[in-house]
Amino acid sequence: MTSPLTPVALRTDQARTRLHELTVIDVRTPAEYASGHLPGALNIPLDRLRRALPEIRHAAERGDVLVVCASGARSESACRQLAEQGIQTATLAGGTGAWAADGHDLHRPAACDTRANWSMERQVRFTAGAVVVLGLVLGLLVHPAFQFLAAGIAGGLVFSAVTDTCGMAVLLGKLPHNRPRAADLDAALAALRSR
Repeated sequence: MTSPLTPVALRTDQARTRLHELTVIDVRTPAEYASGHLPGALNIPLDRLRRALPEIRHAAERGDVLVVCASGARSESACRQLAEQGIQTATLAGGTGAWAADGHDLHRPAACDTRANWSMERQVRFTAGAVVVLGLVLGLLVHPAFQFLAAGIAGGLVFSAVTDTCGMAVLLGKLPHNRPRAADLDAALAALRSR
């Protein structure tokens, strides 16, 4: 058995100069992707990565693959998963946040929904805060045991920080507004096959 490949991290300036030759895969949710992504990036959410393995392998055989997300954490996870399958990829250090902060343009499709899309991080903060407040209010008004709900969320946030994973983000990613339409995912996979 061969040893897994080591994912490479590209800085935003390195990625920008090579953007025309890279296959860029954005592993964020469709809502995050629609709010702004690297030019030419294809949206394959992290939880759909396994389904796209043959197409990603095909693209990697033809050229370099860059995996991006909001901050770099999900893309690093994706790169590790792909490396375990023998697919060499690179991640964008700092993600689309660093890309935008360095003054590079993000593509926002004109045809996408014009309502504000929240990043997954913002959705997690909102949901965690709302559940904590709800637990505290119900603990005061209904029964003190509801305060365990707030404590559970606090414990989950600590666990999330220590392990650099987020179970709440996984759950929120399954909501309809965070799911790709089948046609969108199929189009991304077709685009990978044609590279």
